[in-house]
Amino acid sequence: MKKIIKWVLLSFVILVMIVLSYVKFALPNVGELKYLSIKPTISKIERGKYLASHVCVCIDCHSSRNWNEFSGPLVDGTIGMGGEVFDQRFGFPGSFYSKNITPSGIGDWTDAEVLRAISSGVSKDGSALFPVMPHPHFGQMDKEDLESIIVYLRTLKPIKNIVPKSEPDFPMNFIVNTIPKEAQFSKIPDKNNAVAYGAYLVNAASCIMCHTQQEKGEAIAGMEFAGGFEFPIITGGTVRSANITQDKITGIGKWTEADFVKRFKSYTDSTYVPNKIEKGNFNTVMPWTMYGGMNEQDLKAIFAYLKTIKPIRNNVVKFVSQ
Repeated sequence: MKKIIKWVLLSFVILVMIVLSYVKFALPNVGELKYLSIKPTISKIERGKYLASHVCVCIDCHSSRNWNEFSGPLVDGTIGMGGEVFDQRFGFPGSFYSKNITPSGIGDWTDAEVLRAISSGVSKDGSALFPVMPHPHFGQMDKEDLESIIVYLRTLKPIKNIVPKSEPDFPMNFIVNTIPKEAQFSKIPDKNNAVAYGAYLVNAASCIMCHTQQEKGEAIAGMEFAGGFEFPIITGGTVRSANITQDKITGIGKWTEADFVKRFKSYTDSTYVPNKIEKGNFNTVMPWTMYGGMNEQDLKAIFAYLKTIKPIRNNVVKFVSQ
């Protein structure tokens, strides 16, 4: 009997090792890398800049922000240089660094490799990218929109900045390889269909990621868009994302379209100057000035889609000082 138990345990260990080896060395697998050469045009560059700066806000996570001012405006001279860390303080299972996406960082990447990273979560060297870079959302966008982002990134000022390698904790260092999936591109919906177009933009902006509370790095099912995601603030304290469901007490159920648009546009008014933030005072990670750069039609479409979100009663305490 002891020999049987010994062989069963040994077989189990061998099986586990085979599975882990497969996950570690055979994955990620998102299909064959297809040749792609994007012809840059003025319209593509402009579209890419708009998306990267005001909708997908790639420039947000891949630049440095001044947390001594409200909403952390971008620091001049850091656009695209990467190096921002997203780690255990935010509930992530490891330390993940945004990459340098200027030509100094991805200048030797082909267009196909950049597209694969953005839409499927696989880096140039074949390693998996943790979805704090929301490739599961970007992979559902219109391919032409992603191509526009790529040609815009090629126009950024090169900045030499060596970014540390991301380090997932165990067991995420294995699990992360199972996350990348082959992109499922869509087409931009008719803009006259505000709800469908708004859904496209909400996905592109990955609103659900920051506006859904997490436990141990996983979004809590049934709490989508109800807020509560915690962010530590450099100047002290913890801020939580807002409830943007249609709950009239704890969400935005009483907001009008005009209220919604005005909230964003107020941060891009020519008279707006960000407040200085003293240590321990309220601040927010919401990049208001970046999202505020969206045109009104897009903001109205987002609001139209959010109006379809089911109300969830979730009273979020916005800020707790240290």
